[in-house]
Amino acid sequence: MKTRRTALTADIEKYEVGKGLEDGFELWSDVVTKGWIVTDFLIKIEREDGQIVCPYIKHRRGRTFIGEGDYVVVDEDGTKHVCGENKVWKRYEKE
Repeated sequence: MKTRRTALTADIEKYEVGKGLEDGFELWSDVVTKGWIVTDFLIKIEREDGQIVCPYIKHRRGRTFIGEGDYVVVDEDGTKHVCGENKVWKRYEKE
């Protein structure tokens, strides 16, 4: 059966440190040693104490780490997604 996704309004904002778009941060060392993800393009933030952390958003499947150039998408129902710069304007159109 073929279907078409129901239209949802979403707020989309390019991720920048300090805007509060993330749900939390994970230590870089934990991301590398505990994760099953490619870490090459993840945003890494060095804190004053020297710790390096990576921002993420939470969703029903767990966490998605935010990479360089990614956008944070918040659907009208509050669901958050991370969408790459290469896909965001193919999936969403500006109103």
